[in-house]
Formats: sequence, C-alpha cells, structure tokens
Amino acid sequence: MQSLLPELKIRFPKYPVTRTKYGWSEHIMKIEMLPPGTKKNRSTAPRDRNIFWTEGKVTHQERESRNRHRSCIIWMTGLSGAGKTTVAQELERELFNRGCQVMVLDGDNVRHGLNSDLGFSAEDREENIRRIGEASRLLIEAGIITITAFISPYSKDRDRVRNIAKENEFIEVFIKCSLEECERRDTKGLYKKARAGLIKNFTGIDDPFEIPRNPEIIVDTEELTVSESVDKILGFLIANKLIESEEYVAAGQGA
Repeated sequence: MQSLLPELKIRFPKYPVTRTKYGWSEHIMKIEMLPPGTKKNRSTAPRDRNIFWTEGKVTHQERESRNRHRSCIIWMTGLSGAGKTTVAQELERELFNRGCQVMVLDGDNVRHGLNSDLGFSAEDREENIRRIGEASRLLIEAGIITITAFISPYSKDRDRVRNIAKENEFIEVFIKCSLEECERRDTKGLYKKARAGLIKNFTGIDDPFEIPRNPEIIVDTEELTVSESVDKILGFLIANKLIESEEYVAAGQGA
C-alpha cells in the first residue's frame, strides 16, 4: 500500500554533488514523515525474510589461535568524566604492546560517523548502544579484543549486548566515580552547560544512570590511578585466560 505521508528532499550545501560513473548527481536524503507518536522500527532482525547469515571460511577459533588470545568485549560504563576513555585508551596501548589485536570504540567518536544521526533521547540512547553492540560482536568474531567507552546508562541496553555475546565474551567494567567528582573534573564543560539548562537529557543531571548490578570488574577512579585501573583489568583478563601473562609471552611460550 502506497504511503499517503509526504516526502521531503533535503540538499546538503556542504556536499552539493557526487561524482558517479554516470556523471554528477546531487546528494538527496529521502525522509518519511511519520505521524506524531509513531516509533521508528528498530528491530535487530532483517526486515526481509530472504536474508541469510553467511558463514566464512575462517573460523572464530582459528583467528583466536593465530592471535594467541581470546576475543571479548570489555564494556566500560559510567558517568561522563568518570575516566572511561582515559582507562580504555591506556588499556588498549598496554594490550597492543603485548601483541594483542585490540580496538577502542569511544562514545564521542562513534557519534561522529556510525551514530551521527542519533540524539540523546531514551530511544536514541537505546539505538546507540544496540548498534555498538552489533559492531562489537562483529569485531570479536574477527578475533579482536573490543574495548568500549560509553556512558550506556540503562541496564537493559547493557544486558542486551551481553545477551548477543557468547559466554565469557562480555566483560562489564563499571568505571565508578561520584557525580560530585565528575562535575569537579568536567573536562569538557558539559556539566556546567547541563546545570545551566543548555544541554538536555544529560546523564546524572536530568537523566538517570543505572548502576551495574553485578559487573565483572569495578574500577573506582577516585581511589585508583590510571595505571592501577589498567592493572586491575589486566589481572582479570589473565586470571580468566583471555590473555596470557606478560611473563608467559616474554618466555616465548605463546609462540
């Protein structure tokens, strides 16, 4: 049935034309105008029943065997300013130095591209985490240790990511820091803007943060240095045989 709703064409002045093999064409975005109160369909299942998952020729286990470490999602959650990105980047560097295949997905960076169309409403936050969860799943299938640094304030969204990962592949790390200390740090000036009413739906101010009920790791950045925080996470990874100890690798046993 053909929609009776109007369509809009929007031209982007910054990128007015695109060169194709057929010549030059304008950038046009097609927007379907939904009735007020209608929610967008954001199901994780393919919309077409004729879409099937294709298995590759290289298995997950083969990738892990070559890398000599397990792949997993290290999901860092906490308030803005708690230290998620700082700890994530230092952990990435340490794992990389140990020879691991590793990558950080950072909340701000992802919103520059993959999730640039999303805001900070509850619905958009949910979709933001859903997309990151699916991207993380693809990365761990590729044998990569995936570190994510997202506020991810809602338990149900974090649990959804946990549920799409395999057993022991999802490690929730609560980057613990009081709201008072986060506001004191306020490196980006966001809390000040939120308090002034310039930013809406800001976690900790006018939007809730649901503290993880049973995270694998708690890192208190008011008590631990960045180095101590990284060591605590590394200790968990080694104890659970996700990576090899530095001494084991140095001795050549992992070769």
